[in-house]
Amino acid sequence: MRKSGIAAALITVLLTALAACDTTPPPPVVTSPVAQSSTSPVTTASQIVIGVDDIAGGYNPHNLADQSTITTALSQLLLPSVFRPDDAGEYQLDTTLMRSAEVTSTEPFTVTYQIRQDASWSDGAPIAVEDFVYLADAMRDQPGVVQPAGYRLISGIQPSEGGKGVQVTFSEPYPGWKSLFSNLLPQHLLKDAPGGWQGALQDSFPAYGGPFSIKTRDNARGEIILERNERYWDKPAAVDQLVLRRSDAAGLAGALRSGNDQFVMSRTDAAGLNQFQALGPTVQLNTVPSPRVAEVLLRPANGPLVDDRVREAVSALIDRNKLIDEGTGGGPSAGLRADAQVLPPSQTGYAPTIPAGFGVPDPAAAERLLTSAGYVKEAGVWRKDGKALTLVVAAPGQQEPYASMAKELSNQLVAAGIQVNTLGPQPRDLFANLLALPVSPGSQAPTGNSVGVDVAVVPLPVGGDAATVLASRFGCRPGQSTPSSNVAVVPANPAAVCDESLQPTIDEALTGTKPAADALAELEPRLWAQHTAIPLFQLADTLATGQGISGMTVGPPLLGPFGNAVNWTRSGR
Repeated sequence: MRKSGIAAALITVLLTALAACDTTPPPPVVTSPVAQSSTSPVTTASQIVIGVDDIAGGYNPHNLADQSTITTALSQLLLPSVFRPDDAGEYQLDTTLMRSAEVTSTEPFTVTYQIRQDASWSDGAPIAVEDFVYLADAMRDQPGVVQPAGYRLISGIQPSEGGKGVQVTFSEPYPGWKSLFSNLLPQHLLKDAPGGWQGALQDSFPAYGGPFSIKTRDNARGEIILERNERYWDKPAAVDQLVLRRSDAAGLAGALRSGNDQFVMSRTDAAGLNQFQALGPTVQLNTVPSPRVAEVLLRPANGPLVDDRVREAVSALIDRNKLIDEGTGGGPSAGLRADAQVLPPSQTGYAPTIPAGFGVPDPAAAERLLTSAGYVKEAGVWRKDGKALTLVVAAPGQQEPYASMAKELSNQLVAAGIQVNTLGPQPRDLFANLLALPVSPGSQAPTGNSVGVDVAVVPLPVGGDAATVLASRFGCRPGQSTPSSNVAVVPANPAAVCDESLQPTIDEALTGTKPAADALAELEPRLWAQHTAIPLFQLADTLATGQGISGMTVGPPLLGPFGNAVNWTRSGR
């Protein structure tokens, strides 16, 4: 019985095992995280696409060479400012960066700034007094910068509150102080960078202090992708990405038509404007004047134009209307003729001051002036002491419309018997080198081995504080108005102008002793009579807004829509 019991038990175990082999096991439970995530819905970044003429650098908003629509746009999106103009053009404290900024003393004139404790660059470094010092030093000392006159009055900058307090003292009262310290730059990354100040922001931004940052920049494709700056301490951008995309006029219009671009900022001529207008009522068009005026500078630096008679004669040979037609191409700028020396056509208070007949060719007057200066016309060419009257005409590279206008101007002068050598240097070389060659008072030969520029066809900045523009464009450096005849000095402005008879009135306007309007009423006729600057027209963009964007406005004067980009959202077509 015992053996049979054991056998029975073995048979039971065997049958159970066989039954288990015949049963299909249940499917395994899948726990792979990869498999789980593959079934989740894909999130697409919200994106607004903006069509532009170009994305090329440099991007330093403080360099004359870098002035462009793309630089103005990027500086508003990426850089912090103490004050920003509102829609009426009045400076308002930017509380995303600042706690306060106010005049705290008049003897000496002192402004105290309080920066927010949480304001920092995208690499974590605080935005602090060092950034104020870096910008002030560069604007005072570097050539080819935008509106330096106010910075040249700064006599000292002192820190407090661990660098979040900034006390700025001035050598003179300065009513235009709110125009200073816009678009601060990260001193800790730029002070020792290769290329120094002139190389700053040439290709990109090393850090950001605004609501956006650059994700990619592809010059070959003509595209910059910006994304929300996750380290921004204030209101985050409502949209994930902004895409700045380059195209020609036809491509920009086509992208609006298809809805690929939500809006376009473009310097249009008549043909380009017609293409936008043909899109019909679904596209809204606005003219956005730029903070730049196209000008011809007749520089009394180190060449024939040192002689007032020769300079006036050359001015009398220039057909200003043809230059304006060539430069505007019938686009929006054609309605913004710059008929004053300081205020641009779009600015409040502007009124034409151009003398009657100015800019209309007067060959008889030119002949009389050149003859009195000792020139004779031989075989159709003006000569003095056997040497042909030759002028160097320069424009910033192949930038338009300046290159085309320089060519038209050269043709006019050659037709009148003046020989011309044309230059198209890179913009930074033109503004920071050639237009900054030291001037030897009374000399008619370039200093050193460099070629002097007699005539420049360039954009110059306008807008903001009128007295600052006046002093930056036509004023002398501090102490320069009574130079030694034997000492060469770096010009205070691109036109190489320093007139000690005008300087007292310029100083009175800059320091508030005389209202700017009164100073301009006194100086404008005298500035035209100098024949050193021939303003042509204010640059302007066409803002063409299509479908798919909400929250955008035309923006403050001269700046365009980018200042309120944190509020933009993508909407349905």
